[in-house]
Amino acid sequence: QVQFVESGGGLVQPGGSLRLSCAASGFTLEHYAIRWFRQAPGKEREGVSCISTGNGNTEYADSVKGRFTIFRDNAKNTVYLQMNSLKPEDTAVYYCAAPAPGLPCWAVDNPTEYDYWGQGTQVTVSS
Repeated sequence: QVQFVESGGGLVQPGGSLRLSCAASGFTLEHYAIRWFRQAPGKEREGVSCISTGNGNTEYADSVKGRFTIFRDNAKNTVYLQMNSLKPEDTAVYYCAAPAPGLPCWAVDNPTEYDYWGQGTQVTVSS
């Protein structure tokens, strides 16, 4: 059974850092592009960052460039999202998701194109 488990969310003050983890079971994560999405109350789900298979190309939303870093640890079958310089507007539930295997990030940027989703982890940035 394909399953994602996200962890690492929590409450942090503005300017602080968190590292989110997306651990996969039931399939080999390195064969899939993985995108982190987030959804704040009353807002649409938006893509935050993506890492492709193979060359590991990465993408970032303009709102998080220079602050967030996505990376893989294939040995642990896990993708991470390192979030620094957090802002209150980063507050949301964060989800990791995968599309069909082998597709690069640039080809799948709509949530409807993602087949596998984790349960989400809450990130709250507040003083």
